[in-house]
Amino acid sequence: MKEANRRVLYVDDDEGLRRLVSRALSRRGYDVVCAASGEEGLSLSAAQAFDIIALDHYMPGLGGFETLTSLLARADPPPIVYVTGSEETKVAVAALKAGASDYVVKTPGEAFFDLLERAFSSALTRVRLRRLAAEAEEATRASNQRLQALLREVNHRVANSLQLVSAFVHLQAGALKDEAARAALEDTQRRIAAIGQVHRRLYTSDDVESVEMQAYLHGLLKELQGSWDNAGSARRLLLEAEPVRLDTDRAVSLGVIVNELITNAYKYAYAPGDPGEIRVRLAREGEGAFRLTVEDDGRGLADGAGPEGTGLGGRLIRAMGQSLRSKIEYDPAWRGVRASILVKL
Repeated sequence: MKEANRRVLYVDDDEGLRRLVSRALSRRGYDVVCAASGEEGLSLSAAQAFDIIALDHYMPGLGGFETLTSLLARADPPPIVYVTGSEETKVAVAALKAGASDYVVKTPGEAFFDLLERAFSSALTRVRLRRLAAEAEEATRASNQRLQALLREVNHRVANSLQLVSAFVHLQAGALKDEAARAALEDTQRRIAAIGQVHRRLYTSDDVESVEMQAYLHGLLKELQGSWDNAGSARRLLLEAEPVRLDTDRAVSLGVIVNELITNAYKYAYAPGDPGEIRVRLAREGEGAFRLTVEDDGRGLADGAGPEGTGLGGRLIRAMGQSLRSKIEYDPAWRGVRASILVKL
């Protein structure tokens, strides 16, 4: 494949061969500049732009290998084809290891020029392919950055919208006189907050596609504790969590489960006014799974009975468990209530 209008620097101390190479490559569509020594080649390549350089091995003064090393030390050098004698395979291999793009063995007649042209074409094609690959990689990187920025903005807006909905629910709850209706709206507000926490984590994180559960649960528990403290049901909330990352959907499901289990513990585990604590644990179990546990030391479950409040909250827990391809398990031997769910990563 010919590379028309390509600028070639041919470096060789043999004047006759330089003239032959210049004429032969010019006929093949190359713009050829010749240098008689390594020093002259370095000077010309520093002053002018070349698409490719052909470099002879044996030259007085600065030899081919030293010239090759100096050229490759420059920023973004052109591809270099090394020219050797017929008995110099080791020299050619050393040049390739040093960074030459290809090598050509000097042969008599037109065969040498054909080999030289093929080496040029191959080297220039590799350069073009590398450039195209680099451009494609940069375009992909830029596209990913735009998508990440867009996802971050979407999560920001979703979090803000959920915060607005939560505020509306809070206002509505405050306007109600019916205690049961007010409690139901307050539960709804906490559920909204659990989902909103996920989106806040996403738009404030470098990773917009997954949630670091340790930080998320810490924020969720802090928000729940503040909500229940304001409602006059002070409890000690404790968290012990190992680092685990989950995609957005699964983080939301787990957050809703934690919210419902903690809400049940606040409501039913301890008698009003009694002290008590609620513990949340997230720990890896084996190599490909983790277990979430929520437990208290309260009154526990009656024999054969399910957890209290198994209306909407219970249905939500079961639905979120199904979305995680798992289910909540209750430990009948625990003195209070211990609920756990095993989730595969």
